[in-house]
Amino acid sequence: MKKIDLLTPVGILIGLTMVLLAIQTNTAGGNLAFFFQWASILIVFGGLTAAILINFSASDLKLLPGVFKESFQTQEHDLQELIDTFADLSTRARREGLLALEAGIEDVKDPFIEKGVLLAVDGIEPEVIKDIMMAEVAAMEERHRKGRFIIEKAGEYAPAWGMIGTLVGLVLMLQNLNDPSTLGPNMAVALLTTLYGTLLANLVFLPVANKLAISTEDEVFVKQIVVEGVIGVQSGQNPKILQEKLSAFLPNHSKTRQEEEEEIIND
Repeated sequence: MKKIDLLTPVGILIGLTMVLLAIQTNTAGGNLAFFFQWASILIVFGGLTAAILINFSASDLKLLPGVFKESFQTQEHDLQELIDTFADLSTRARREGLLALEAGIEDVKDPFIEKGVLLAVDGIEPEVIKDIMMAEVAAMEERHRKGRFIIEKAGEYAPAWGMIGTLVGLVLMLQNLNDPSTLGPNMAVALLTTLYGTLLANLVFLPVANKLAISTEDEVFVKQIVVEGVIGVQSGQNPKILQEKLSAFLPNHSKTRQEEEEEIIND
């Protein structure tokens, strides 16, 4: 189940707030309006947009809104509940046969689990089931990687366009050394473009890309548990053995909690 992940917007907000507070508390440069320069904004955002448009196709760029949306959501995985689900499926399969699983499969909310169980019910060999399901996992990874790659590239291009703006500002400043009134504005363009580009890369693009990579790793990990569970059910493994096998995927703190609950039940 996906929920709104507040950590992403909160993290960005905290980062911006700290930078603005640092500027405001600096008596030498406390004027926030000085840090807002249209020339710097046009160079960084305009150049970054142009580079992204050149680098990627229209079909790739269509993924961008969905990718950013994913960074503001979190997927909760109850691994213990998942393991218990396969233990129940294994128990039912051993008692009533694999065909009996098809009747109640619509109750399973995860389409990946449903697909695996239906493959098992159809009598497909375990190796083939694993190949089919892992191919779907690989396709999912590739889709996620393609969308994440756009953000990673934006993280690379933003500081580079900041440096381009710096060079533009320095050239303008050197051309007008005889006019002291132009030195300040040109120097502002030179330095603020670097600030904008670096801030965008290190506060937005790179952290979001890394968060998406971690999210993909978590999803792949859960799907690997599903694959092992489906193979266990299809091969008729003892429910207790299957549960113990899948419990190896649980983190240590979850194992400890599970063992404590089992001791309470046994007592």
